[in-house]
Amino acid sequence: MSTVIQNMPFDVDEIRKDFPILKREVNGYPLVYFDNAATSQTPQQVIDVIVDYYSNYNANIHRGVHTLSQEATDAYEQARVKIQKHFNADKSHEIIFTSGTTHGINLVANGFTAILQEGDEIIVSALEHHSNIVPWQMLCERTGAILKVIPMNEEGALIMSAYDALLSEKTKLVFCNHISNALGTINPIEEIITKAHMVGAAVLIDGAQACPHVKPNVKELDVDFYVASAHKMCGPTGVGVLYGKEEWLQKLPPYQGGGEMIAEVTFEKTTYAGLPHKFEAGTPNICGGIAFGAALDYINKIGFQAIQDYEHKLLAYATEKLLQIDGLKIYGTSANKTSVISFNIDGIHPYDIGTIIDKLGIAVRTGHHCAQPIMDYFNIPGTIRASFAFYNTTEEIDRFVEAVVKAKNMLL
Repeated sequence: MSTVIQNMPFDVDEIRKDFPILKREVNGYPLVYFDNAATSQTPQQVIDVIVDYYSNYNANIHRGVHTLSQEATDAYEQARVKIQKHFNADKSHEIIFTSGTTHGINLVANGFTAILQEGDEIIVSALEHHSNIVPWQMLCERTGAILKVIPMNEEGALIMSAYDALLSEKTKLVFCNHISNALGTINPIEEIITKAHMVGAAVLIDGAQACPHVKPNVKELDVDFYVASAHKMCGPTGVGVLYGKEEWLQKLPPYQGGGEMIAEVTFEKTTYAGLPHKFEAGTPNICGGIAFGAALDYINKIGFQAIQDYEHKLLAYATEKLLQIDGLKIYGTSANKTSVISFNIDGIHPYDIGTIIDKLGIAVRTGHHCAQPIMDYFNIPGTIRASFAFYNTTEEIDRFVEAVVKAKNMLL
């Protein structure tokens, strides 16, 4: 049975107490963790669920007649229902457990191998993570389909007039991230989905970066596929979700063969199980799925509106402070963005900044963030990316800015 989750008053100091890792020191300094776009931290409430699983009812799921198996199965399937309700999917069997966003994208790309024909066109945006580029390139190589790209502008926003020009009766699939991991840009996915459907194309949205900040309503979006990862949402690594409309999931063939995804096996012929098991071959990450559900409980208790409001304040505060540093340039200046700041300082490689501020206990990401086409557009090797979560503070931002200034003075 699902329970109604009441939002608690937002108190960042109380929230921080839930995250054991925030108490540690790095290189003799209190940890400042600004790499949330790569992986969020895990609250004690989720850690307790993981420990409880392995301590009390660790067993394989489905078809087991013994008590532990039944308990594990119930908890795993209850987590599926939590995810269904979180994303407002019509049916729980439209929720496919995966190992993460990349797995979900590859599952869909593999399935469309049997659907696309030579000369069909598929569209991807210029703001994509490599995980939402490479599988589609591989699909084109297998099928002879043609990959087209929605271009971006200097602000790091998509040029929607160009998208309109790319769409045609040849368009079969459109893929776009909800939020750019490298720039923080929030893409107009409602418009992208609506216009794709007008020409009969299906749409996959990569929600890996969006789901920590917003609560997608797949029914209202009318999206065909939506993918996300638990480890961006205060959950464990190695587990994620693919939402797919039932009619599309029925059309796609299984991605992998093995146990669990079959109805009957003989050496002459195998028949496949129904949804969702058709796409869940083998023993899944049982504990990960259960903990994913617990992570959703945790962030829903805080409330997404409270999270958005607080993170927007962090973004505005950090942007103002960083722009006071001479020679600093922020990449991704769209008016519609989330709590990610990618920047460089003239004459300094981003890796050097990241290495120095790590010595001061501050964790950021440097490089191309698996979004090399974006870096090529700006003609840069990469950026320093600071990504904020609801458990970060303005005091941490002050420490971060001081560290960046110190690194700049050391390197110039």
